[in-house]
Amino acid sequence: MSLIEDAAKVRERAYAPYSGFKVGAAIRSRSGQVFVGCNVENVAYPEGTCAEAGAIAAMVAAGEGEIAEVAVIADSPAPVTPCGGCRQKLAEFGGAEVPVTLATVAGVEKTVTLAELLPLAFDQSHMEKD
Repeated sequence: MSLIEDAAKVRERAYAPYSGFKVGAAIRSRSGQVFVGCNVENVAYPEGTCAEAGAIAAMVAAGEGEIAEVAVIADSPAPVTPCGGCRQKLAEFGGAEVPVTLATVAGVEKTVTLAELLPLAFDQSHMEKD
């Protein structure tokens, strides 16, 4: 199964009764393991969670800490991108070169790098003191 297929499968489990906008995400770690997540809404907006954040949490809970590849899928007219917060979360665990495949349920795909999604990312080097 491809990473997009993993994301599409988990997307069906998303809890999106308010927006109706279901998103699925799949992450392959450096070890080759795949972790998935779907968005989970809450009536008290914005207290839900994004699909990417769920996949990252599953990866970390399993003891992994480095992203090798990402896929995100939604029923949108153009390939869906992670929100700004999720871009930063992905950058926490993935390098600039990590491929991110953005997809629609209709089969349109676009692959970019994490650096293209989040240029000039805030990272650990910004926390260093001279």
